[in-house]
Amino acid sequence: MIRVQEEDFDIGAEISRITTGRTDIGGLASFVGLVREIADGEKISAMTLEHYPGMTEKQLAKVEGEARARWPLLDVLVIHRYGRLEPGEQIVLVITASAHRKAALESCQFLIDWLKTGAPFWKLEDRESGPVWVSQDSRDLDAGP
Repeated sequence: MIRVQEEDFDIGAEISRITTGRTDIGGLASFVGLVREIADGEKISAMTLEHYPGMTEKQLAKVEGEARARWPLLDVLVIHRYGRLEPGEQIVLVITASAHRKAALESCQFLIDWLKTGAPFWKLEDRESGPVWVSQDSRDLDAGP
């Protein structure tokens, strides 16, 4: 399942939605991304994430389908927020569920890496020196899917 939303999410509630009443899940992997306070040695007061509604969900659904094709997943959840977020706030949640931990862990890593390098979101950081559009970091590209 893919959700692109402005509002925050409750990690525990999302895990509960996936696991309640399920006895086929043997491994659950999750990742939560947060807004950092420092980037390139500068303090950040906020980050604004923008996207194109419809196109973004389509691209996220495509990569979810790829993960489901590569690993035997029982469930997938990707929540990505947009709008103005402050340091410490949650940006993204990825949860993968499988009968076994290896598939859950590997697929979660794959989705996280893709979100960092390929997801169609644009990020504007409000830094001490002024607003800065965030470009891809070569370290993220090297670690990508």
